[in-house]
Amino acid sequence: MIRLTYRIETPGSVEAMASKIASDQSTGTFVALPGETEELKARVAARVVAVRPLPPTHQASFSDEAGGAKQFNRADVDIDFPMDAVGTDLSALMTIAIGGVFSIKGLTGIRIVDMKLPREFAAAHLGPQFGVAGSFALTGVKHRPIIGTIVKPALGLRPHETADMVGELIEAGVDFIKDDEKLMSPAYSPLKDRVAAIMPKILAHEQKTGKKVMYAFGISHADPDEMMRNHDMVLEAGGNCAVVNINSIGFGGLAFLRKRSSLVLHAHRNGWDILTRHAGLGFEFSVWQQFWRLLGIDQFQINGIRVKYWEPDESFVQSYKAISTPLFSEDDRALPVVCSGQWGGQAPDTIAATGGSTALLYLCGGGIVSHPGGPGAGVKAVKQAWEAAVAGVPLDAYAQDHPELAQSIEKFADGKAA
Repeated sequence: MIRLTYRIETPGSVEAMASKIASDQSTGTFVALPGETEELKARVAARVVAVRPLPPTHQASFSDEAGGAKQFNRADVDIDFPMDAVGTDLSALMTIAIGGVFSIKGLTGIRIVDMKLPREFAAAHLGPQFGVAGSFALTGVKHRPIIGTIVKPALGLRPHETADMVGELIEAGVDFIKDDEKLMSPAYSPLKDRVAAIMPKILAHEQKTGKKVMYAFGISHADPDEMMRNHDMVLEAGGNCAVVNINSIGFGGLAFLRKRSSLVLHAHRNGWDILTRHAGLGFEFSVWQQFWRLLGIDQFQINGIRVKYWEPDESFVQSYKAISTPLFSEDDRALPVVCSGQWGGQAPDTIAATGGSTALLYLCGGGIVSHPGGPGAGVKAVKQAWEAAVAGVPLDAYAQDHPELAQSIEKFADGKAA
């Protein structure tokens, strides 16, 4: 069985709505059909297996469905879908277990809050090729987070200018650099030219030091063949990582890419927020991320502590836990990418929130490239912040003999500049 947990909100009976979801999403029809037997229903019908009541709410999530009601009943409901009815195709799972639920009349709110898949899904999908262990092995990082930064398209850098910044970041000891998700192949910085300008610096540094900085080039494209050509361009130049905008390329695009890929696949989840931002509607990240991990994402951006966007800290903590928890084995874990307004000042709270773990990629944009001493000093400041956090030393104390960190605290401590 495939188990979905729905958070149902309705002015009527939660139990009745649960039964309707189970029926409509499996064997239910509006009228009786020839051949619709009880034996058939028993084999492929979804079943309500648990209803756990929650406190009612007095505000409908779908306000136009409220009618004149003043109170809306809520419960978490477990519904089992037979494998015979769904199979292991993720598009079928999304369609049958999730797709039609939001159109059911009588619901004033519906949210998918959990999903448990049988082991058959592990055998049916490739999962991460590199994941946590591979990301750390390729960057050569041990006993601390991978420290990374982002080349922002707002800077408008041309390929040779981007390469100059990359050179400074590499010399400062950065582990990872990525294209911003919006930086794919614009006229001012075509991917081909960007790869040609950046990769020689990365390879030269590797020859000199033995350390290969991981650069994630933006290869996303609506045409899977074009995306594959972008992939091959990066690979042939000696690159080892790519940014993919997963909502934009879809399940099929990612499956196509993963089957043929030799690069670490770094997922940007732009567009995710519309699926989850309303607390009574949409998905929990813990459900949604399972699809993408099965399809083969190696690294997954999940925001962080005190982000510049809407997401609260507790949401980040839950996302970190979801990404770090095996679906079926340790190998199917994706590397959590902590990002959005990070500058090093969140390092102590991040390590506390993750239970002392440093198994993450700590990704800073302005927190590195906008450092008063330049991007190189920004890299040093973030590394120093994590040295202090791992050692349990307050940042202010550590900054007394680490000037880059001191400058970073002076500029970013109010939380506005990063």
